[in-house]
Amino acid sequence: MPTLGTSSLTIVAVVAAIAVVSLVFAAVLRRQVLAADGGTARMQGIATAVQEGASAYLHRMLRTLVLFAVVVFALLFLLPGDTGVRVGRSVFFLLGAGFSAAIGYLGMWLAVRANVRVAAAATRPGGRSEGARIAFRTGGVVGMSVVGLGLLGAASVVLIYRGDAPAVLEGFGFGAALLAMFMRVGGGIFTKAADVGADLVGKVEQHIPEDDPRNAATIADNVGDNVGDCAGMAADLFESYAVTLVAALILGRVAFGEEGLVFPLLVTAIGALTAALGVVLTRVRGNESGLRAIYRGFYVSAVVGALLAAVAAFVYLPGSFAELTGVGDVLADHDGDPRVVATLAVLIGIVLAGVILWLTGYFTGTASKPTLHVARTSLTGPATVVLSGIGVGFESAVYTAGIIAAAICGVFLVSGGSVWLSLFLVALAGCGLLTTVGVIVAMDTFGPVSDNAQGIAEMSGDVDAEGAQTLTDLDAVGNTTKAITKGIAIATAVLAATALFGSYSDAVRQALADIGDMIEPAGLSFAMLSYEVISPITLVGVILGAATVFLFSGLAIDAVTRAAGAIVFEVRRQFREMPGIMTGEVRPDYGRVVDICTRDSLRELATPGLLAAFAPIAVGFGLGVGPLAGFLAGSIAAGVLMAVFLANAGGTWDNAKKIVEDGQFGGKGSDAHAAVVIGDTVGDPFKDTAGPAINPLIKVMNLVALLIAPAVVQVSIGPDADHVVRLSIAVVAAGIAFGAVILSRLRAARVDREGRLENDPSVV
Repeated sequence: MPTLGTSSLTIVAVVAAIAVVSLVFAAVLRRQVLAADGGTARMQGIATAVQEGASAYLHRMLRTLVLFAVVVFALLFLLPGDTGVRVGRSVFFLLGAGFSAAIGYLGMWLAVRANVRVAAAATRPGGRSEGARIAFRTGGVVGMSVVGLGLLGAASVVLIYRGDAPAVLEGFGFGAALLAMFMRVGGGIFTKAADVGADLVGKVEQHIPEDDPRNAATIADNVGDNVGDCAGMAADLFESYAVTLVAALILGRVAFGEEGLVFPLLVTAIGALTAALGVVLTRVRGNESGLRAIYRGFYVSAVVGALLAAVAAFVYLPGSFAELTGVGDVLADHDGDPRVVATLAVLIGIVLAGVILWLTGYFTGTASKPTLHVARTSLTGPATVVLSGIGVGFESAVYTAGIIAAAICGVFLVSGGSVWLSLFLVALAGCGLLTTVGVIVAMDTFGPVSDNAQGIAEMSGDVDAEGAQTLTDLDAVGNTTKAITKGIAIATAVLAATALFGSYSDAVRQALADIGDMIEPAGLSFAMLSYEVISPITLVGVILGAATVFLFSGLAIDAVTRAAGAIVFEVRRQFREMPGIMTGEVRPDYGRVVDICTRDSLRELATPGLLAAFAPIAVGFGLGVGPLAGFLAGSIAAGVLMAVFLANAGGTWDNAKKIVEDGQFGGKGSDAHAAVVIGDTVGDPFKDTAGPAINPLIKVMNLVALLIAPAVVQVSIGPDADHVVRLSIAVVAAGIAFGAVILSRLRAARVDREGRLENDPSVV
């Protein structure tokens, strides 16, 4: 096992200690949140129903995923490599999955207890600042837990496995990404099925408010906010944190030697300190906007993080590449200063986070021109609302992708044109962006907590008009912060995937080095190795990678459509068969809707997961490592554009609805209101199911490619090549991936027919 110097191990141990302190700080914040007033008896009763529904769903989902995790744990043993590394990779796969699940559960558990406290704060003087403080500190608990567990896991691997840590960290990152993708997809289907069903029947058909207690889908809607946004986003950002660290440490060993295994941990440890600073500083002053206070906390923590990262670089790193411990011969002759290039890479990542924050806020904010334009189109009907929102989504995707591309180009220029150094610096830029992750998670959790608080207040009837307006304002801020954090999460995903792309190339390079001169120099084997896009077979890989993103998105949106249809039928049935609901004499059957959402979301969970895991296996073993590289490139390019389009279009529709509901263009109950509600229902699966799930999707596929690369090389070329085995694996993988899609379609057809027969007996 390669060793690390005493000073490096000491620094890693300090990083682990910072991780523990972060978890302690999270516990302190948690106690502060729970110490707040829990509200009236009616508020607590509604909150308890939400808590029970959310806990039941997550418990059932995690039980469903245990078998899947055990199977992957066993399969990781079959991959090539040293026995100790394979054992560690499998064990830390479970640890990464467990941490991701724990973060998601923690986010849900605290959010469903904080929402009632935010609602209660609105009933008292100064409710705006107190409610914002509770909501943001709830997110701070989750944010500090993300930082703490991510750092603790990575630092533990480095302390135990030293120079072999990058190979073991592949399993840690894979476990985190896989669980996050499942939580994103399952939670997204649940929350948007309930939300769409509640809006279409309640607002459009029955003309009652969004969180009216007469709507049977309201409890499920509030449950969904927590299992989708809180649990799903927390797990998503945790896996981004873990996967970015994995890529940085793998490439850091290649580019910077021993220092490359330590410096990324230093940068992210600084992020833990700045996250705590950002959470403490974020407080609403008087009547100022909650968004302004959140921006202030973010930008202050970002600036401090950049300064501390620069100090760490100049204290820890040497003044020339030749002085780096274990650096390769190519970079040893690099005439740059490692301290300067590392500082600039981190700075690029931090600046990227700030620019994405501003840009996403511009396209989705309630006071921005694009959102006001979409709201204004409600005067001409739902079709123009949908069309204008799609246009805003497409346009914002181009600008966001361009900014991310510019950041990657900037990193390449800083590297002086060295490909390996630039790939490490991309990962380092991702670590720089993640110095703000604690505040980013807090911003995201703020959204569903304030949304649920408004729902609890409306359902209980215990909040006066002034308090209701306070909660409406906080909810609008939360809509914007959720959109912003989705944008930053997408940027993080792209940087992490790009860095993992480099890690994949390194894995292939090492596998080829083991074979040496025994590779067939021409013919089919050469084509399978070619990374040139001009090669037709590599271009096929690019097309398949982009197509997988589209197929995954379509499956996620279609799953929401089917589940939402079931909710619409159920809520209509209750209104039709229980007329006392509208007069308040009969209580709706909330539990029935929660059960439908849970059943449908868990039923749809496996298909996108199997597609993500087995599509790269089919391409790699079927076409070779070159086309698999093209597959990854296509998935990254299509993934960033699709994710931004879906997230920003959905966020714009959501806030356009808020603008109309606040009284503009006819206000609640008008035709314009019905139009923006329909636009919002279209955007719901865009922004909260398919869009966010693309982030872990592209990282899962990159990690699968990274893990299988040595095996693909072994069975494809050289003296041990076995094309029968190779093609058999490819056929089985393709059969599993597309078999799951076909079964999903057959199941969808059966469910649609059963639903039509149940609700319309004339259907034959």
